[in-house]
Amino acid sequence: MSSCSTQPNFTAVFQQEMLKASMGDLEKWPEIEKVATEKRRELVLQGADVDKRISPEGGLPSSIYSLSLLNYLEVSQCPSLTEIPEDIQRLINLQSLIVCRNKLTIIPSAIGRLKSLKVLDLSVNNLTVLPDSIVQLGELTTLNVSCNKLEVLPDDLSQCSKLSTINISKNNNTFYCERFELLSTLIASDNCIQELNGDIYKLPALKVLDLSNNKLSDIPSGLSNCPKLKEINFKGNKLKDKRLEKMVSGCQTKSILDYLRGKGRQGEDGGDHDGGRKADKKKRLQQRRKNEKTADEADEVEELNKMVVRVLHVSEDATELTVKVTAEVKEVRPYLVCCVVRGMNLKSGNALKRFLMAQTKLHDDMCGKRTTATIATHDLQLLKGPLTYDAKPPTQLKIVPLGRKEMTAVELMRHLHLEADELRRQKKRQNVTGLHKYLQLLQEKPLYPCLVDAEGHVISFPPVTNSEKTKIKKTTKELFLEVTSATSLQTCKDVMDALIGKMSELNKFTAEHQEEGGSDGEGGVQAEPAAVGEATSELTVLQVRTFDQDGNLKVVYPSKTDLCSEKSNVTVVW
Repeated sequence: MSSCSTQPNFTAVFQQEMLKASMGDLEKWPEIEKVATEKRRELVLQGADVDKRISPEGGLPSSIYSLSLLNYLEVSQCPSLTEIPEDIQRLINLQSLIVCRNKLTIIPSAIGRLKSLKVLDLSVNNLTVLPDSIVQLGELTTLNVSCNKLEVLPDDLSQCSKLSTINISKNNNTFYCERFELLSTLIASDNCIQELNGDIYKLPALKVLDLSNNKLSDIPSGLSNCPKLKEINFKGNKLKDKRLEKMVSGCQTKSILDYLRGKGRQGEDGGDHDGGRKADKKKRLQQRRKNEKTADEADEVEELNKMVVRVLHVSEDATELTVKVTAEVKEVRPYLVCCVVRGMNLKSGNALKRFLMAQTKLHDDMCGKRTTATIATHDLQLLKGPLTYDAKPPTQLKIVPLGRKEMTAVELMRHLHLEADELRRQKKRQNVTGLHKYLQLLQEKPLYPCLVDAEGHVISFPPVTNSEKTKIKKTTKELFLEVTSATSLQTCKDVMDALIGKMSELNKFTAEHQEEGGSDGEGGVQAEPAAVGEATSELTVLQVRTFDQDGNLKVVYPSKTDLCSEKSNVTVVW
């Protein structure tokens, strides 16, 4: 017998060991096993339960990189995750990679081989540098690297010719300006930017530009030549032009662009060196500046008057709407702020639709797809106070979800899971929409948070849905706003500030355009045109007090420190 026949087959042994390791992964990571077995295209891993399974040495299990069908991968809120291995390149069909709110310090250069990648979210990590290979992502449309420690972005990022959204806020970036033909949104707030390249007007698709809280001393007049620019924010910069700085504090895009356009024309006129005409030219320029100043100041006053939010002190009358927070909610979703808003015009044209779309955008962006905070809006006239913010077992929580019949939270979650599975089969992809996106946020929770009225009706089940009983319509005149969070009370306040600011902007838009009635998406019902007396954008915000179960005051919103001008596009009058 040959001696070699007694030697171990090292290849076979290695394969067996790898198989054992893979089986161990699947036992420890049932989510991965489910995706592999059912050939799904989406995998979401997030939160403390996932974090405690991440190996300090090896990070995520290697089996995750065998899921070659994946087109959506999210790993978030895992402080133990500090790096991504080169094996990420094996996910060749990946279109969205969301690895936010971790502790990543390194992104491998192999990421440049994900040729199908369209969305890359690396926000809220500890990154100091990005690999140059990112410029090889030719299909990339969205890049979010906010809340890191980046000083520069890779050279030649403009090779990602399909980029339409870039968020580099809250870094140490000193900026650059490259030619992006399709770039529509550039958010670069809270950085160290000292100068804005005059060639920024060469961004033909730019609609939103946020450079607030930087170190700019000037804004180039060429910015006014961006043909599609609709929203700019330069707050928090110490500009040499104090008049411009004052205008910037009000965030009035049109007024700022008109002013910059005027400065640009003046610069051109100043280039005339003919001595015989220079004196006359100077006089005309001085008069024109004086006329423009008067007109601009009048425009500013008019704009600010349209943006006023009048905040009233809460009455000491015992019948005022209050909210009691129980002890049970402390371990589930403890933070809550509420207020009442009057004067919101939802009746005209598409006003209601725009308001709901704005709320959805806040949920997706500022609220981190409801992982950070959740907004709920109700028709105040349909509420019975006082309210109670409570937590109940899923079998005991009953609600009439939007567009559905009454059911328990258990039944609702089961229905949503079944609907999500059916959607995946019908569309032959893993991604789902609507309420189905938020099912994982309550996984393995013994209690579910809920807001209950005085008659025991659940009117809100965050972060999933509101009740049909208090649904807002075109006829709604007073809104009860609610923001909940598991993160912090300040998060709730920041989101509420942003929501009220957006409502003010929408009300201003509605008042200016005076649309006639249109479909609100509810059976095609036509609304009456707004009456002349309703053509106002002024909002009134009433305080709502929140108490603990012993009657001690927990929070009043808005307080004197809320809705301040630094946080909002509105002027607050107490």
